[in-house]
Amino acid sequence: MNMYELRRRGTAILMFIAIIVVGFFLYAGSNLVKDLAAQERSRMQIWADATREIVSGTGNDVDFPLSIIESNQTIPVLLTDSSGSIISYRNFDLPETTETSDPTVSGTANNVFLLARQKEMADAGRMITIMISPDYSQYLYYDESSLLKRLSYYPYVQIAVMAIFVFMVYYAVSSTRRAEQNKVWIGLSKETAHQLGTPLSSLMAWIELLPDYGVNNEIVNEMSKDINRLSSVASRFGKIGSRPRLDVDNMNEVVSKIAGYMSSRISGNITINTDLTAELPEVMMSAPLIEWVLENLIKNAADAIDGHGTIALRTSLTDNDGHDKAMACITVTDTGRGMTKRIQKAIFEPGFTTKERGWGLGLTLARRIVEDYHHGHIYVSHSRPEHGTEFTILLPITFDNE
Repeated sequence: MNMYELRRRGTAILMFIAIIVVGFFLYAGSNLVKDLAAQERSRMQIWADATREIVSGTGNDVDFPLSIIESNQTIPVLLTDSSGSIISYRNFDLPETTETSDPTVSGTANNVFLLARQKEMADAGRMITIMISPDYSQYLYYDESSLLKRLSYYPYVQIAVMAIFVFMVYYAVSSTRRAEQNKVWIGLSKETAHQLGTPLSSLMAWIELLPDYGVNNEIVNEMSKDINRLSSVASRFGKIGSRPRLDVDNMNEVVSKIAGYMSSRISGNITINTDLTAELPEVMMSAPLIEWVLENLIKNAADAIDGHGTIALRTSLTDNDGHDKAMACITVTDTGRGMTKRIQKAIFEPGFTTKERGWGLGLTLARRIVEDYHHGHIYVSHSRPEHGTEFTILLPITFDNE
């Protein structure tokens, strides 16, 4: 199991734990709200009993029932007679357009508002029947207190705060990890460039002496191309960590150049084809870095082909679909093994590789070159096991009128 599989499983475990914690908060909060709601209904039952004592006149002491009624300062209550007419109410926030505070006056803004609230409370089942006598009843409607309403939102507030905290911690850890990875990559790249410098200088000196020893000029020329390529690679490594200079260049020429160079350096059973659109405008880019990206994609494509196969490089001009402006497009398509969805998700991660030998940095650096340096996009546009793979590179275009 590689580190990316472990990371995915670790993320799944953390999400599972987070779901359990969220479920606990919701369960505990829901039970707390239910208990408080039950307590408020019990208080309203006592309130109803006190009302019955006062209205029926069966009690010897009305001060105690009155004190119970007056003590309710938080729960909205509304009392009606058997015909539904409002007798009294308490603790409602009446609208500002109220015409009168007398609840017995029908047709006022108060009654319209209170009758609507009465229906809401009846639909919610918050109603208690008060039997004043066998022939007469009153009805007590009550709403949730402001405290109970606030508590009902409390679990969701806790979840939101926890989610924000987890996001901030994850972002901080990810940013720190990325910063550390960048330092390692930059240091490794510059050290690689430094280590390549000395033997390259020596090889350049030796290559000039080879004709004097009777070595065929064609062989010397091919060796010179490879040494120049190594020198270019060392220069690229040395520039990692620094913002490259972008110049207006012809993308078709860059693609043709790298296709010609790689054709003689991969298996003879693999053919590299190019299909270059003539209408492609010039592109603002660093040609050596784009060549590096294409070289990595061609090498990966060649490694994915077992036996005979084809690698196709195409250039085109995209429409404005999904982008503010049209973009120059390069596709690299092979007839190789293809990739599963799992591999496609991790293919650009640093250190990820399906090869027995390799550092797994080629596509990571390719994405950095295209997206960070050129403000473009690189992605797997199509891949399926045993049906090949297609990579797409999109680069902004420099028009003459800009």
